[in-house]
Amino acid sequence: MEKLRTTVSRLAVLKPEFFSVTYGAGGSTRERTLAAVMEIAAAGHAAAPHLSCIGSTQGGIRELLGTFRERGIRRLVALRGDLPSGMADAGEFRYANELVAFIRAETGDSFHIEVAAYPEWHPQARSPREDLLNFKRKIDAGADSAITQYFYNADAYEHFVAISTA
Repeated sequence: MEKLRTTVSRLAVLKPEFFSVTYGAGGSTRERTLAAVMEIAAAGHAAAPHLSCIGSTQGGIRELLGTFRERGIRRLVALRGDLPSGMADAGEFRYANELVAFIRAETGDSFHIEVAAYPEWHPQARSPREDLLNFKRKIDAGADSAITQYFYNADAYEHFVAISTA
């Protein structure tokens, strides 16, 4: 936790809109994620815990949403996630758009929902067009905005933004 405090303090100088906090598949880091989110919030910063489809149930997500709402968390990152090796149960949600739709159905506009975007297209998508359609499904399900992981081609990002907002 001390390392987290130091990192948050150093990054806070840059005035990020929020701190994104990862979440292990199937809830494997659930308590640590909540502790990290609460620590960041206690320091006066917005935090966005990740919610992953993998290994999740509607009941488990419903419980987490209630906990986050009770604790004043208002931003989430809804992801499909990757199935860890050896994990057999993918959970009740197959895709992030299903998770986003569930969050909206359960909580209305209580949360600002971030989703993943892939400017260079997701490696498991069959084509850039399929990937863009998957992104559109997440937005149509109720996502408010999107974040990306690192990418190395600025032209791909600019093209992605142009076609996503057209």
